[in-house]
Amino acid sequence: MAKKNIDWANIGFGYIKTDKRYVSNYTGGKWDDGAIIDDDMITMSECACVLQYAQTIFEGLKAYTTEDGKIVVFRPDLNAQRLANSSRRMEMPVFPEDRFVDAVVQTVKANADFVPPYGTGATLYLRPYMFGINPVIGVKPADDFQFRVFATPVGPYFKGGVKPLTIKVSDFDRAAPHGTGFIKAGLNYAMSLHAIVTAHEEGFAENMYLDAATRTKVEETGGANFLFVTKDNKVVTPKSDSILPSITRRSLMVVAKEYLGLEVEEREVFFDEVKDFAECGLCGTAAVISPVGKINDHGKEICFPSGMEKMGPITQKLYDTLTGIQMGRLEAPAGWIRVIE
Repeated sequence: MAKKNIDWANIGFGYIKTDKRYVSNYTGGKWDDGAIIDDDMITMSECACVLQYAQTIFEGLKAYTTEDGKIVVFRPDLNAQRLANSSRRMEMPVFPEDRFVDAVVQTVKANADFVPPYGTGATLYLRPYMFGINPVIGVKPADDFQFRVFATPVGPYFKGGVKPLTIKVSDFDRAAPHGTGFIKAGLNYAMSLHAIVTAHEEGFAENMYLDAATRTKVEETGGANFLFVTKDNKVVTPKSDSILPSITRRSLMVVAKEYLGLEVEEREVFFDEVKDFAECGLCGTAAVISPVGKINDHGKEICFPSGMEKMGPITQKLYDTLTGIQMGRLEAPAGWIRVIE
């Protein structure tokens, strides 16, 4: 199949409509067989539960062309598992995890000519999502649901190379202690929009959210987990019941320990100790690791020794190793790479 005529090296990180998407409907207490379809439009009642009460969850992952020309996806089983956990918390039917992986594979196959060539810096971003579709006017879960997967080619998250970010300590709370912070629900992201717009208006790239209960511990940003490196090269990530379990962050911790031989630790990270770390990064599907050079705490600046010009040395090694695994330059741990035949 010939690749689409797209300027792969110059596309941005935005939506480009592709030819096919996967859809499965849940009605009468069961999922139908699902299918790849052409139509990108969704028709629903004006009173659909998703429109009234935001009953929607989603995932994000990527398909890549590896160095040897294969099309692969990275750890889709963990996305399936996380969507299942989100479903349970949001009173939605679980889409079977094996069917989730199959839906991703089908969507990639159907849009294979949109998977960017190796070396362009671009990838095929996949968005599985589920929402309540039947009319609901009283506050209650929907009865009928739709699960979909669409694909869109995206360029590198950072054009012109990765530069360390300046972020701020937010006065807003991202998630309540016993809320939905640990799942990937649309409502979590909706409530972060005002905070991120405010941060951008003030000249910051992102927010650092502290725990809502005590405001003494680091949680995450609006869309990424934190990763810190100590001055003796230990890799530390915050632990909290209200942090989304990032697949990228979990993978980086394995890379740190098994590939780089570093000590790793997942624990509560108090904000007071952030000033003592050597490096800081934000972990997520889009950019893998976004380095942080500076944190503004209400006018007081925390400047990391790694500086504002480039990634710190450990962060760079983590980034290079994980992207090497994803792109087929390094051998992957068993089960991490799903080849699209």
